[in-house]
Amino acid sequence: METTVFDTALGTFGIGWTADGVARLQLPGLDADDMVEWINSKDAVPGEPTRAVEAVINLIEDYAEGNVVEFRDVRLDLQGVPEFHRRAYELLLDYGWGQTTTYGELARALGDVTLSRAVGQAMGSNPIPLIIPCHRVLASNGKTGGLSAPGGAESKLRMLALEGVAVGAPAGQMTFGF
Repeated sequence: METTVFDTALGTFGIGWTADGVARLQLPGLDADDMVEWINSKDAVPGEPTRAVEAVINLIEDYAEGNVVEFRDVRLDLQGVPEFHRRAYELLLDYGWGQTTTYGELARALGDVTLSRAVGQAMGSNPIPLIIPCHRVLASNGKTGGLSAPGGAESKLRMLALEGVAVGAPAGQMTFGF
């Protein structure tokens, strides 16, 4: 896997990719040295982004500036990711800018509402947050739930606010400013 770090309006991101697609993304929150160390862990090495990776970086930069961006068409490399997690991520990719769901709703869509905790574990293990938008998954009470990225729930709230989502509103609802 090759990697690079890049600056955005939200802070420094790290991205890792293979010939199959984006395999790793680190959200802002680490200092520069820690970001480079984290993104280059597990046999990854710094590389020069391909045109496809540059396009993804541009989308992330646009997102960080508050532009409506969809990542649905980004090629992903999910090798080594458990099948259940892949299925949960696949469903989540259908939730676009400003849309939210709950752990329970995803579990129900996967066939069993009792899988809510397993969905939470899948979201916590998401190797490509933002692109696989785990920040759009809320607890059943409309609260944030967790986020395993640096900054945790505060980062989740920032991303949701950027998308116009008022946390505490029913899942699937966003604020309209009036």
